[in-house]
Amino acid sequence: GGDGTMRGASLIAEEARRRQLKMSVVGIPKTVDNDIPIIDKSFGFETAVEAAQDAINSAVTETQSFPRGVGIVQLMGRLSGFIAMHATLGSRDVDCVLIPEVAFTLNGDDGLLEFLADKLEESDKVILVVAEGAGQFDAGDDDSERDASGNKILKDIGVTIKEEVASYFNADAAKAHGPRRGPVNIKYIDPTYMVRSVASNAADNIYCTTLAHSAVHGAFAGLSNFCVGPINSRHTYIPLSLVAQRTNVVDVTSSMWGDVLFSTGQPAFGGLGANDDPDICDVYSDTTYGGCTVDIGR
Repeated sequence: GGDGTMRGASLIAEEARRRQLKMSVVGIPKTVDNDIPIIDKSFGFETAVEAAQDAINSAVTETQSFPRGVGIVQLMGRLSGFIAMHATLGSRDVDCVLIPEVAFTLNGDDGLLEFLADKLEESDKVILVVAEGAGQFDAGDDDSERDASGNKILKDIGVTIKEEVASYFNADAAKAHGPRRGPVNIKYIDPTYMVRSVASNAADNIYCTTLAHSAVHGAFAGLSNFCVGPINSRHTYIPLSLVAQRTNVVDVTSSMWGDVLFSTGQPAFGGLGANDDPDICDVYSDTTYGGCTVDIGR
């Protein structure tokens, strides 16, 4: 399972040890968000990226079929923008991607809406990908804004941006500010259940088998309270205590995020990110997934 499952497994393992039970508790990383810390990637992530690309391709087709088309695709990713980042790089048709690790502003000369206006003038269409956790820096500040599991209750950022775009580009705005603020054709796609419910691809099937074998070998060796997974392509056993209190986020100082900015051409939007401090990461991954591990309480 994901980070919540790993925290639960760690508690079960500690209680089993306290009771001196003859049992082994092993965590297998399975979350499409790819937010399990320390390891290179989680099972299900690559499949989710493929499914997300299908949604982006549909948005591209829709926006190309209408004048001044704006395609908005909201993808999974509460704390980590890996699906949005990788799907954007795999598509090459995305003009802007918003992830939880990087803040953005909507208005102003350096804001998102003006960037969209520039893109519409340039190519008569624009594709925006947004992770569900983007723009959530004021969410969950008190207990009333958290669910029963303690997770932040997120605002629907995709719908919010859709409404802001519709308010910014319309006939009244065109009269006041010129044709660049004229009406647009918005195509909004939220493929959450398509992304999370598809059958795993070949790469994930092979990876899952490797994780299962590693877990069984560790349990038969008498180990417990650990998680299996590759670190820099080497399969390892990691204490659950190290996994349970951390999360994996996009390293915005990595070359991969630099590739995203080069591909989309998007600016910084004048916002400061949750992960723009080069010293915030506890563990860096040397793989091509562009992640780093941080404490959950960051």
